[in-house]
Amino acid sequence: MDDTAGASTVREPRPGQNNAKSAKRPGSAPSAKKPKLPGHDPIWARLLIILGVAIVLVSGTAVAGVTFLNQRYTASINQRTLLGDNSRAGNADEGTRHRAVDGPLNYLLLGSDLRALDPEDGQRSDSIIILHIPATMDRAYLLSIPRDLRVKIPSFAPTGFTGASHEKINGAFQYGGGGEGGVQLLAETLHSLLGIQFDGAAIVDFEGFKTAVDLLGGVDMCIDQKVTSIHLGWDDKGNYLSPADGGHPAIYEPGCHHLESWQALDLVRQRKSLANGDYDRQKNQQKFIRAMLTKAQQKDLTTNPIALDKFIRAIGQALTVDTNGVSLADLMFALRNVSPNNLMGLQVPSEPQDIGGISYVVALPESEGLYTAMRGDLLDSWAVENPTWVNHM
Repeated sequence: MDDTAGASTVREPRPGQNNAKSAKRPGSAPSAKKPKLPGHDPIWARLLIILGVAIVLVSGTAVAGVTFLNQRYTASINQRTLLGDNSRAGNADEGTRHRAVDGPLNYLLLGSDLRALDPEDGQRSDSIIILHIPATMDRAYLLSIPRDLRVKIPSFAPTGFTGASHEKINGAFQYGGGGEGGVQLLAETLHSLLGIQFDGAAIVDFEGFKTAVDLLGGVDMCIDQKVTSIHLGWDDKGNYLSPADGGHPAIYEPGCHHLESWQALDLVRQRKSLANGDYDRQKNQQKFIRAMLTKAQQKDLTTNPIALDKFIRAIGQALTVDTNGVSLADLMFALRNVSPNNLMGLQVPSEPQDIGGISYVVALPESEGLYTAMRGDLLDSWAVENPTWVNHM
């Protein structure tokens, strides 16, 4: 389904009204403006902006424009060492270097809470996506890694972590100490699991998501099933009140919607009200990525250097990247043929299991075929043979 086809405006009905293609908001607000929401955004959502930056920047942009933008936004985006020696593809020179970028390519995209309210609870990566660009450099695959996937986490000397034989994969970020070390250990864990190395990595912090969607004027997104928010709600007077405190929850009906940033943020973080839990949330996350890129094309960000420059600089401070020694301009130009129409979402063949009283996601035997296909740049064939684990966005 085309994510933008038949997109409808999300209306805010009064009590008793029923808009089948809207996020229902019980109660009538004083105005149509977005309500004041809690200040703590979800961990994973910031990561979604990374793919937007990577692809929006490049589709159709002229070489001269890319060079100009590279100089402008390199200074606004934090660049750190996010990959370790084992998980890094090739060797990165100090700084960036001008060279051709050839596929296949693999990038680790990570969302994490760097402002944890409870330091004793540690930091965990709540969303992990591997972006795979085949050798043809004309499409992209988004492989969502379940946050509860049961894996072996290798040792990590900088934090004194001695390794774990069985642990949820999102624990790697915590055992790596969060921040750069957390991403490095997560990348090492994925390297051990999939047998791939990464050509770069990115992590995104708090404000990028909302800022980017606001600059795009919202997004048009289609969903397959009713979603009831456990985070966003109102009292009978239209004031914000969490459903946990007795508020009427926001409801997103099946169909196509125009979503403001706060609505999109709420929608794609939901999993408890979905039929297949985190699996369906992964699908909605991937659909959102395509919706955002589609809207970016419609807004001419890919052909308007001034608008694109404003977009990048507005979210730059929310991003931390490791380009593996490749200049951002060269990376953007290399990905110029990737567009929203040739994105495909993938999921790891797996199933939930309770082991020793702990809820895990356990990879099925078919997952080995996925890992092999990724190593061999054969995801086209794998997707045809395994439609159950393909998300059509």
